[in-house]
Amino acid sequence: MLDLALFAFLIAFVAIGFRRPFVWVLAYLYVDILAPGKMGWTLMPSIQPSLLTFIAAFAGWLLTDPKHGSRFTLRQGIMLALLLYCMWTTGNADFPEFAATKWEWVWKALFFAIFLPLTITTRTRLESALLVMVLTVGAIIISAGIKVVLGGGGYENDLFFVNDNSGLYESSTLATVAVCIIPIVLWFNKYGTVFLPDWRVKLFSAGLIFACLLMPVGTEARTGLVCIAVLLVLALRDVKRRLTFIVAGATLGLVALPFLPPSFYERMSTLSSADGDESASTRVAVWEWTIDYVTENPTGGGFDAFRGNKFTYKMPVREKQGNTEAVEYQEVTDEARAYHSAVFEMLGEQGYPGLALWLWLHALGLWQMERLRRRWRKRLKLGEAEGREWIAPLATALQYSQIVYLVGSLFQGIAYQPFVLMIVGLQCALWSYCKRIDSHEARERRAMRAASNPIPAGDAVTAG
Repeated sequence: MLDLALFAFLIAFVAIGFRRPFVWVLAYLYVDILAPGKMGWTLMPSIQPSLLTFIAAFAGWLLTDPKHGSRFTLRQGIMLALLLYCMWTTGNADFPEFAATKWEWVWKALFFAIFLPLTITTRTRLESALLVMVLTVGAIIISAGIKVVLGGGGYENDLFFVNDNSGLYESSTLATVAVCIIPIVLWFNKYGTVFLPDWRVKLFSAGLIFACLLMPVGTEARTGLVCIAVLLVLALRDVKRRLTFIVAGATLGLVALPFLPPSFYERMSTLSSADGDESASTRVAVWEWTIDYVTENPTGGGFDAFRGNKFTYKMPVREKQGNTEAVEYQEVTDEARAYHSAVFEMLGEQGYPGLALWLWLHALGLWQMERLRRRWRKRLKLGEAEGREWIAPLATALQYSQIVYLVGSLFQGIAYQPFVLMIVGLQCALWSYCKRIDSHEARERRAMRAASNPIPAGDAVTAG
């Protein structure tokens, strides 16, 4: 029954696209985030929804879209350079078979992030893409939140639609993305036009934000807790009554403590020290190995180069003996351990050139969103942004989402996460949209100056 329902919904989505081809872009966003092909048993896997919507989105834009206002930005160029470089390293990878498997989805994520801004030329399209992304990932978050409330959750527990530990269905990744979308949900709560922000929208937004905050608790992902702390610090930049905000946040945190399971406390306690946690100790050892590896291989080893690592480290094992605690250091040998950090993932797989491109891509995004935020806030104060009050808050929301991701990515190998690359694509689209507004207003000012300063008759004859 579920398979048939998903199939019918997708077919309806695609059918609407024959009248509005941009809907096929939205269909791909939905399919790539939710992965309905993994949720069915017969129909959905057989039609390959990701490939179907990917081809439809690109063909629809290429054949029917007027392409007015489409621009290729510098950040799209950086992603294109990164795509080509990843293709080259894949051809020279240390582990060709594993590299080819990862390349199958990485190239598609990068290509679509490059392509997405070309299709988004209006506010309605930008908002529609954001809305589909939020609602689709919200479906995963809400269902997992219900299971957390009813069953308590737990580390590596089955909370999702599918029994899969990859992509957004990996617990730490979902916890990070859940916190990422909170600023965007708040933006819809005030500036949305597809669904006007009435009491129903605000009620749903409050419920979705609550579910997002439950994800670090339900998955017991330590990264999610760090991301929440980062978002709260960022929020201090915009709230008017900061002291009240801090007190309210601390009060809510204290009220929630009695309802948290003991396993959550045990898991979060490892944040204070990496010595006694095998996962944290392994990560540090992998990072040290990666630095040594790139010293000898500056261009990286291609996707999944971590499979060549092998190292031995000492980890303290604590045992309670009455009222005392004995500490014994044991040697642990490990191999083929993942990077658990986007920075070291890029460094080990793509070397210094790939890491430089990735850092440039995100640093430029932070700068562009900050520039839009300040410029349009200033214009709003001067009364020059009538009808465009939404731009500065959206730039802020996208910037905060990116910052939360970057902090979370320090402890996860999610350098190529498709959802975040979609956010990057939407940042490029917003930047292009604002540049078009500036160009249009500049032409209007030149035309007004020309009309107010006509050429005298004598000068006109001389010029003739």
